[in-house]
Amino acid sequence: MCGIVGIVAAEPAAQLLYDSLLLLQHRGQDSTGMATDDGGSFHIVKARGQVREAYRTRDMRGLLGTVGLGHVRYATRGSAAREQEAQPFYVNAPYGITLVHNGNLTNVRELTADLFHVDRRHLNSDSDTELLVNVLANELQSRIGGLQLDADQVFAAVSRVHERVEGSYAAIALIAGHGLLAFRDPLGIRPLTLGRRTSRTHDGGTRDEWMVASESLVFERSDYEMVRDVAPGEAVYITQSGEMHLRQCAENPRLVPCSFEYVYLARPDSVMSGISVYDARLRLGDRLADTVARYTPLGDIDVVMPIPDSSRPSAMQLAQRLGITYREGFYKNRYVGRTFIMPGQAVRKKSVRQKLNALGTEFRGKNVLIVDDSIVRGTTSREIVEMARTAGANKVTFASAAPPVRYAHVYGINMPTRDELVAHGRKIPEVANEIGADYLIYQEVDDMRDAILEGSQVTELEMSCFTGEYVTGTVTEEYLAWVEANQAS
Repeated sequence: MCGIVGIVAAEPAAQLLYDSLLLLQHRGQDSTGMATDDGGSFHIVKARGQVREAYRTRDMRGLLGTVGLGHVRYATRGSAAREQEAQPFYVNAPYGITLVHNGNLTNVRELTADLFHVDRRHLNSDSDTELLVNVLANELQSRIGGLQLDADQVFAAVSRVHERVEGSYAAIALIAGHGLLAFRDPLGIRPLTLGRRTSRTHDGGTRDEWMVASESLVFERSDYEMVRDVAPGEAVYITQSGEMHLRQCAENPRLVPCSFEYVYLARPDSVMSGISVYDARLRLGDRLADTVARYTPLGDIDVVMPIPDSSRPSAMQLAQRLGITYREGFYKNRYVGRTFIMPGQAVRKKSVRQKLNALGTEFRGKNVLIVDDSIVRGTTSREIVEMARTAGANKVTFASAAPPVRYAHVYGINMPTRDELVAHGRKIPEVANEIGADYLIYQEVDDMRDAILEGSQVTELEMSCFTGEYVTGTVTEEYLAWVEANQAS
């Protein structure tokens, strides 16, 4: 999971990029980077940490040009501690290309071998983003005959990228002196949206300015209008003057967006694939309420409490549906990042206590139903249940708006090791015992799917971490074992 943004504007791009990355900070806090193009030369700044602390005034002044891209990183491949793993990545031929990427490639071993032995390209990191930019650069270089570059050449290169690359990827690239390229994997697993605004030119005319981003909320804060999602397999090429070209570059594309975006990753004020994230979370609460009523004596619940912030819509809707009092018993320290995307169990455990504080008057002597968006490793849930008991709760029932996470996620969320998942190989009562809850209720898989898709044109969801079914069809048991061994090393 990462956040990406690209801009072709009529004004300097640096501030627009910075403001957009602030809005995408929830998608990654390990590192951040920006690149701009002033007509043939790239200006790149990368740093570890969050956006607000990463860029100095001199950095912003040095990011010249009206075309640019930016990235916030949550490490799923490569080391979170190495600054050289931060994006964007750069290759100098052809033209000079710099690229940012959200997703995870699943044929990295084959691509690495091909790039070294066939394409004669050298890699400096373990990042699959470096693989992706080199594959793109190699395919583009093989299709150009000189200094000129046209949209047909660009789209032909992207078509070949789709043929060679497996997994999930939403990518944005700058081609020095030419423009911006954005493309999305043929299944549309990771999100990518297109926005536009119209500006006045010096001669009294108008021109279009374009933005491509992981989430639509970025457009609203920058006076852009959301045009639509970039389609699965589609490529968008925008010249430096704002001329846009679109083409479907994949064979047999189909839309299968990641269900975890709606459960947890995305901000509630975004719209993805025509589905409001906030509305989807309300519907998750409705469905979860039916399951709670079916498996839990309602007389055993005095209050419903969310874990802020992503579970709040589901908890509010559940409480309303069941006619149970809703209370905010946990208060959040806004200066601590999202614990799910912090590296290491010890860091996550410590950060839960720093991030949340339990208000004793809301817990004392009560039977409490705590609602969270999901339970992944169980670290956060265990700490939260303990906090509720310390604050005086009589009974603690824990409800997850998502089904049990039992399988590795290999499409861009850092859940690659099955043994670290608290629900893997355990029955629900065993998970309840692991997190210390009196009762535990999970959303049903079918209910989650129906809640997210209700009223939309989307017919499929990527749900591999819940079902063990991998939509690319190329994820084998041998690959999963390799990922786990590689993660452990």
